[in-house]
Amino acid sequence: MANIKPASSVDVARLAGVSQSAVSRTFTPGASISSETKAKVMAAAEALNYRPSLIPRIMLKNRSNIVAVIVGTLTNSYHSRALQAFAGRLQQQGKQVMLVQTNFERALDEVAAELACYRVDAVVSPLEITSAQVAEALDRLRIPVITLNSAHVTEWTATVSSDNEAAGQRIARLLLDRGGKRPGYIAGPRDSLSQQQREAGFRSGLAERGVNDCAWAQADYSYQGGYAAAREMFAKDSTLDCLFCVNDLVALGAMDALRIEFGKKIPDDVIIAGYDNTEAGAWPAYQLTTFDQRIDDMVGCAVSMLEREWEPRSQALITPVLMERASTRS
Repeated sequence: MANIKPASSVDVARLAGVSQSAVSRTFTPGASISSETKAKVMAAAEALNYRPSLIPRIMLKNRSNIVAVIVGTLTNSYHSRALQAFAGRLQQQGKQVMLVQTNFERALDEVAAELACYRVDAVVSPLEITSAQVAEALDRLRIPVITLNSAHVTEWTATVSSDNEAAGQRIARLLLDRGGKRPGYIAGPRDSLSQQQREAGFRSGLAERGVNDCAWAQADYSYQGGYAAAREMFAKDSTLDCLFCVNDLVALGAMDALRIEFGKKIPDDVIIAGYDNTEAGAWPAYQLTTFDQRIDDMVGCAVSMLEREWEPRSQALITPVLMERASTRS
């Protein structure tokens, strides 16, 4: 295959009959150049399909106008929705978006070291920062890093979080109001801030009503994890009648496990709720009660942090919306 090099500024200058500096000024906003010369350069550039390289401008100003969006596995609709929201909002602000996709489900920690390889102005991500050491490493990059539902904020890292604890309290009250007497909770990874807050809120809401005994099982954030955790939990105690799961995927797995493994009917035998308001949760087979994190609002808040003068240790809290469906209604 022939190696056809793209046209350079030298090629444009030669065809237009002008100097190379005239080509550079033509494509530099606000630079001084006559309308006649500019017309010649633009005509030559069009003929040669020339596009100016941004690299010299990036090197000169140390600004690229590029924001990295780092997401985990896109099989989790939370990540795909966050990516769509971040990309749309950043492009509205005239930013160029660089997608960095990792195979890790939830933590920004594993890709932190790679960020130094990219000349980006900022980083946004639905992934968490789960350790102070990673936050300190990101600080050394000296660029804004904004994540969703993270445990750490520093001089250069900020977070926008769902009000997970208040949601946990609210769903505890709802499950008890709907007739639940023997609750269970299926947890996410122990070092996840959102998991910790949701569980703490749920237990607090139960305790308000005098319920201190809550079955517990460990999962990750996946359907398979929810299925396995529910099977383990109900094998130990089949009399449980209400269940809160750390997210929708876990809840969907749990619902199928209860139906297939134990013959339970939902909501007749067990009422159940999740978190995230995924599309699958609204499918007729599930009709899952859940919380909408309002990802568009969370992302909008995160991007607005980039639009104003950077404020170290910024945090914002977004109130999620309860979406009650048939999984908690008889």
